[in-house]
Amino acid sequence: MQYTRLGSTGLKVSRLCLGMMTYGSKQWRQWVLEEEDSIPLIAKAWELGINFFDTADMYSLGVSEEILGRAIKTLGIPRDKIVIATKLYNPMGDDPNHKGLGRKHLHHSIENSLRRLQTDYIDLYQIHRFDYETPAEEVMDGLDGVVKSGKALYLGASSMFAWQLAKLQHAADKAGTARFVSMQNHYNLAYREEEREMIPFCLDQGLGMIPWSPLARGVLTGSLKRDSRDSLRAQTDTYAQQIYSRENDFQIADRVAEVASARGVSRATLALAWVLSKKVVTGPIIGASKQQHLLDAVAALNFQLDPSDSMKLEELYEPHPILGHS
Repeated sequence: MQYTRLGSTGLKVSRLCLGMMTYGSKQWRQWVLEEEDSIPLIAKAWELGINFFDTADMYSLGVSEEILGRAIKTLGIPRDKIVIATKLYNPMGDDPNHKGLGRKHLHHSIENSLRRLQTDYIDLYQIHRFDYETPAEEVMDGLDGVVKSGKALYLGASSMFAWQLAKLQHAADKAGTARFVSMQNHYNLAYREEEREMIPFCLDQGLGMIPWSPLARGVLTGSLKRDSRDSLRAQTDTYAQQIYSRENDFQIADRVAEVASARGVSRATLALAWVLSKKVVTGPIIGASKQQHLLDAVAALNFQLDPSDSMKLEELYEPHPILGHS
């Protein structure tokens, strides 16, 4: 395993982050793995040297956090050796104050996440999306309180426009409060709109980038094809089918298959190696429903793309509508 700093911080994280959305309750999403099937994969990730785990309160409505908390205890993972990231923003109930980034929801969200994770602090506490209804000053002041209380060490953000992240950072700078140190955004070979503004902004500001969906939810590995679905997730993940439906997405997937075959690696290894080759990327967030998914991801760490490989992989890209901000 390789380790690096998260952005400009002193926090050392593995160059692969295990995404916990795959683990939780089938009552939330049919393709999610229940706890019994999740623990062996979490254990394998830890065995392979992954120390960075990303979840969210909304994943299986809290069950994902609970599974991670129990896994840490069951596997005997020392708390000081694991980096836990979680998120808030999305609805956790029917009440109007059970969502967003207002101070009241933030107060309850951090306490509930700590309880479910069975820990007294979160390493990276992230806002899942931009809140159009709550003033930037309130958002950043509330998050600063979480840091000052010791309940979170660092703050992170997820998919939004670069101007929105800049607005939040400015509010923090103006008040002298804690800033975001990372951006968890939508980025892969089939979706590169982040290269226009967000990635240059992160480079300029020294933010680490931990992209979600680095394999385009199965498009780049071939499990989600033009006219067929090879896995339960590909068959039932309606969100993936909404955001990856253009012919160009599948043309890029075909090119990934072509280059991967020529280089003798899996499609997943090749596509992840491309993401890892980008200077701003700290570590992509990978999903794993099989041990082979973890092995393919680890193989990407030492796989070197030739310039000709990168050119072949990138040359087919066409501008994409903005996706993943809601």
